[in-house]
Amino acid sequence: MRLVYIYHSGFVVEAEGFSVLIDYYRDTATSSNGGFVHDDLLKRPEPLYVLSSHFHPDHFNPEVLTWKEQKNNIHYIFSKDILKHRRAKAEDAFYIQKGGIYQDDNLTIKAFGSTDVGVSFLMEIQGRTIFHAGDLNNWHWKDESTKEEANEAEKKYLHELDIIAKDTDRMDLVMFPVDPRLGTDFMRGAQQFIDKIQTKVFVPMHFWDRPAEVEVFAPYAESKGVRYVLLSVRGEGTDF
Repeated sequence: MRLVYIYHSGFVVEAEGFSVLIDYYRDTATSSNGGFVHDDLLKRPEPLYVLSSHFHPDHFNPEVLTWKEQKNNIHYIFSKDILKHRRAKAEDAFYIQKGGIYQDDNLTIKAFGSTDVGVSFLMEIQGRTIFHAGDLNNWHWKDESTKEEANEAEKKYLHELDIIAKDTDRMDLVMFPVDPRLGTDFMRGAQQFIDKIQTKVFVPMHFWDRPAEVEVFAPYAESKGVRYVLLSVRGEGTDF
């Protein structure tokens, strides 16, 4: 199985016989409408699943709905807030909210909570357990918030993390925000995640154009027996 980095929180999971595109925002090309998704993924004959964790424009691009005009075996699984905020219509997708499940012959997707809006995705694909956090994170903003606000953010995050850990205590692949904009302790949510759930491969995301700064999480992850893979070049991939 292979993971390909598209941009920001966007990834493609390449499985045997189908692919899953998560939180598409922009393609890999920086100067045109082309790139890995348009020039390769959409031209494959195999089924494509398109997942969006919430309506924020850096996680959901309504362009994805136009792809069904060129590809008939495309399946849309969106967080229900996308419908609520009228970014798509009821007939456009299968809508999922916290606690919901999508399942077919290829994969199972369980929706868990977020500490922002929308959901996080836990996927079972060909014997692998794969997690995409969406905007689930310990958004404490310690340098800007009061101590009480930071504590409340952490409490909310740890509550969601407990719910996930009750479902599974180990994951093969985790895509999770490591966002330097948080300032002090920007890695805290990621640390708490791998402390709680045994993780085989951890891939940071949501770092915008600041990948060098999230390299500092590698020693901590590796000290926990986690393979830390930073994909920062659009179109770059890794096997897992």
